[in-house]
Amino acid sequence: MAAAVDLAEQRARALIGRVERRSLGVVRAAEAAEFARAAGETSPRLIDPDDAGFVVHPMYVVSLLRGAPGADDEEFRPDGMYRDEVPGTDGLDVALMAGGQDVRWIADVQPGDRIEVRRTLTAVERKGRGTGFLLLTVEKTYGTAERGVLAEVTERFIVR
Repeated sequence: MAAAVDLAEQRARALIGRVERRSLGVVRAAEAAEFARAAGETSPRLIDPDDAGFVVHPMYVVSLLRGAPGADDEEFRPDGMYRDEVPGTDGLDVALMAGGQDVRWIADVQPGDRIEVRRTLTAVERKGRGTGFLLLTVEKTYGTAERGVLAEVTERFIVR
């Protein structure tokens, strides 16, 4: 596994600063309400799209990983993560873990917003003794062409 971590580091370092964009599709009120219910919310303003004060749960947009439903098996790693979610690790036999997430909300997400995520790997750090592990830092912005940035996210991934 040490060789796989070394290769992941080499690949990730080559990706630092590269901007990737992905359309996440249109925010649908019914799906946003279902997310809020699954998150344990009970307020009608979060779970009832027919409520006059309905708003999209703030964490909904940052939970989106893909725009179109129906990913095929080839898009997933054996551990269930998307193959391309952690830069530099596609096809490698490495263990992946979430290493923390900071979210900054800029504006409310609204039903009908067409969301695009912009992702950039900003740092690759080798940690620990021996072969150690990698700590990858990814910056993401979620936004719309019409309204600009809605949320900024810093994610960290541990690669072992």
